[in-house]
Amino acid sequence: MKWQQIPLGSIQTNCYIVENPDRACLIFDPGGEGKKLINLLTKRGLKPAAILLTHAHFDHIGAVSEVRDFYNIPVYIHKQEEKWLGDPALNGSAFFRLIEEIRVNPADHLIKNEGVMKIDDFEFTVLHTPGHSPGSVSYYFEKDGFVISGDALFQGSIGRTDLPGGNQDQLLKSIHDKLLTLPEETYVLSGHGSATTIVDEMDGNPFLNGF
Repeated sequence: MKWQQIPLGSIQTNCYIVENPDRACLIFDPGGEGKKLINLLTKRGLKPAAILLTHAHFDHIGAVSEVRDFYNIPVYIHKQEEKWLGDPALNGSAFFRLIEEIRVNPADHLIKNEGVMKIDDFEFTVLHTPGHSPGSVSYYFEKDGFVISGDALFQGSIGRTDLPGGNQDQLLKSIHDKLLTLPEETYVLSGHGSATTIVDEMDGNPFLNGF
């Protein structure tokens, strides 16, 4: 599997495209600029199979409707944030004057449990990593050595926890129990900023001292 990072939207949230050798792909967190994303996929000849969300904050869902409608593909989100897609107060878009309120139709599939998930020829593991938000999940591609962590873990930092449903103790526990237990060479593909690795964050992330 190959992955590509594409910063999109008003605050350049990282969208990720994971593709297989047959040119099928999964889209993770299309946060904005739907036309730009569609054009990129078209130029590369990729065929999206689904949209998967790490969580439902506005900067991760802004292009969901446009991309879903264009490709007629399903959307996946954790059950704890089922109602956030259509509620600007929950997804946070109601609090930022520089953006329009975002309302997305309900997801097609709710993630209810951790474990192995298969979509067409793609296979990965869903890890529930709450703390930044209650329904935050990470997607771990074991064979390919990377995890898409959303806003749980960043290069040298962790997700903010001052938004509705945030809890720093819970976030640190999620990182410790679900992410830092992955192989040290695993690439961490975060919602913002550059990719990092588990070992680099274990060694140098000041928020994780003591782990």
